[in-house]
Amino acid sequence: MGKLDLDQILKDLDATRALEDLQDIITALRDAFGVDHMVYHWVESSGDQYGCGTYSPEWVEIYKSQNYLRTDPVVQGCYQRFHPVDWKRLDWSSRSARKMHRQAMKYGIGNQGFSIPIRGPNGQFALFTANHNCDDDAWARFTKAHSRDLILIAHYFHRKALEFEPGRQSEQSRALSPREVDAMTLIAMGYSRAQIADSLSISQNTLRVYIESARFKLGALNTTHAVARALSRGLIIV
Repeated sequence: MGKLDLDQILKDLDATRALEDLQDIITALRDAFGVDHMVYHWVESSGDQYGCGTYSPEWVEIYKSQNYLRTDPVVQGCYQRFHPVDWKRLDWSSRSARKMHRQAMKYGIGNQGFSIPIRGPNGQFALFTANHNCDDDAWARFTKAHSRDLILIAHYFHRKALEFEPGRQSEQSRALSPREVDAMTLIAMGYSRAQIADSLSISQNTLRVYIESARFKLGALNTTHAVARALSRGLIIV
């Protein structure tokens, strides 16, 4: 997917004003990346769940009725990790996992998956997933080419979804500008400055301005201190 397409989708995402609008965005993302499915699943601190994506309604109902959330290797694996997970590296050996996998295939779920775990400041947990049907080599090429963009989009998407959670938005969360949040989030995720500048389509000089501005607003001694303060205040989500 080209940078211009990504930029436009992120602008459309930023412009959404209701939770339902996210369905259109995730469908556009699926088409832009050329995969079979994309899914976002959020469990908020109260225990309520929200999901949007391109899986069939029939499969979503089966997933809920069978309570697969409790045994899904993707959910269980991502809950224990902070970094993106390729489904091939998860444990699918249990009887319940094998049963779920067989059913999922019948409803058009691809054999490959790449899921990004995301945690919010108040106990929220979310997954952003790209899913496709292809061989291992093709999937390895896809994830190598697009993992950074997918991680960036996942955090954009989650941040937008949290805006619609009742009581979520606070004055404190507006302390940083959107670009400052992006920069600090990617620093917290371990990206180099060159990688961050490339992901955000800005120069490293511009990135330095955002980082210094965020550090000043947070009253931090250095960038590491700024990231720690932003995380502790719930201003960034990793």
